[in-house]
Amino acid sequence: MSSFTDSRSHTVSYLQNSCGLSLDSAISVSEKLLIVDTEKADTILQLVRTQGLTQSQIANIITTRPTLLLASFEDKLRPNMELLESLGLSRASIVRLLCKDPRVLDSHLVESVELFRTQCFSDKKITSIIMRYPTLLFLNPNKNLKPKLDFFKAMGFADDDVAKLLSTHPYILLRSLENYIIPCFQVLKRVLGTDENVLKIMKSGYWILKFKLEEVLEPNISVLESLGVPKPIIVRLFMIHPRSLLLSSNRIREIFDEVLKLGFNPNTLYFALAFRSMAVINKNLWNQKLEAYKSFGLSEEQVYSAFRRQPMCMLISLNKIKKLMSFFTQNLHIEPLVICKNLDLLHYSLEKRIIPRCSVLQLLMSTGVLKKDVNVVYYFQMSEEKFVEKVVKKYEIVCPDIVEASKGMIEFQGFPVISKTTLVAN
Repeated sequence: MSSFTDSRSHTVSYLQNSCGLSLDSAISVSEKLLIVDTEKADTILQLVRTQGLTQSQIANIITTRPTLLLASFEDKLRPNMELLESLGLSRASIVRLLCKDPRVLDSHLVESVELFRTQCFSDKKITSIIMRYPTLLFLNPNKNLKPKLDFFKAMGFADDDVAKLLSTHPYILLRSLENYIIPCFQVLKRVLGTDENVLKIMKSGYWILKFKLEEVLEPNISVLESLGVPKPIIVRLFMIHPRSLLLSSNRIREIFDEVLKLGFNPNTLYFALAFRSMAVINKNLWNQKLEAYKSFGLSEEQVYSAFRRQPMCMLISLNKIKKLMSFFTQNLHIEPLVICKNLDLLHYSLEKRIIPRCSVLQLLMSTGVLKKDVNVVYYFQMSEEKFVEKVVKKYEIVCPDIVEASKGMIEFQGFPVISKTTLVAN
């Protein structure tokens, strides 16, 4: 008994003095292990200290995983540390990893890492997985990981696709293959009809595997079908934006009623586009965007009329709506209704497209190459290739500065006074 008491007292003392534990924590940890070989424990502590762990971090790690002090230095700790370094992890990353899950040091990591490497995962992708979900390293690689990797390949994913999928969404590897992953693919196949469509939808959003599709997607499809939306339109909606059909059934019904009220026909693609827009934006943000359009003199009906022509107009960010509408109406004196008839204008980049083209047109007007009442909207809508060919290259000899202007290197100072009647849809 005296020998045991001495050993425990020695352990408590070591945990306090060498590991930085408080007396209470040291006593608690000493109930789980006794440190007989302090030289071995010193070697282990020195290993983690070389990575830059502070005394406080070491104390937390030992409190969480006290058996680290008894782990095999040669068989586990040093090889694991060398493996982490070989993956390109910085010292700071290793510190974060050990603080997140100290089991990394005394587990068998080599088999899991080698499995990922043989499956064409780059070291960068492996480190991404490890840093986000270190628990994956503690799974049996052949029993828990490889069957899932093989399944994705059997479904038609290339090696690079699998690596991208699982490094971006590593939590998928924690899901049950039989009870979760396979049923999700089966639902997608029932809904989309072909393996090709299943692959497309998966590649557009791997996060879809977060959902139990048989409990969310299929019931929502049934709701829309019961409301008179044809299956092809529903499938098209899902292909365009999967999240639109992964809402609550009540929200699905609400959006359907709102889209119907605005005059959209459920048999058309425009219905799907409008549904998608309303599904993406919460009501508060929707109203803010509506008010933003109205602040430039448009009525609510005019805004919704524009929405019926181009449902994507409500997906433009609130800041971009304000910035572009302000520039068009105040700097270029374009009537708001003209913008409503040419909503593609709001999808363009102000800095990369609109202003450089304004600078080009400004130069051409000032030199008399173009009339001052030119329809600028027409030039904004030109494809980049056509604008370069029909404008920049055509006039660069008589006006060399337009090359720099087209690259945004000449400041736009404003057009001469333009008749508003010329700024109409071309």
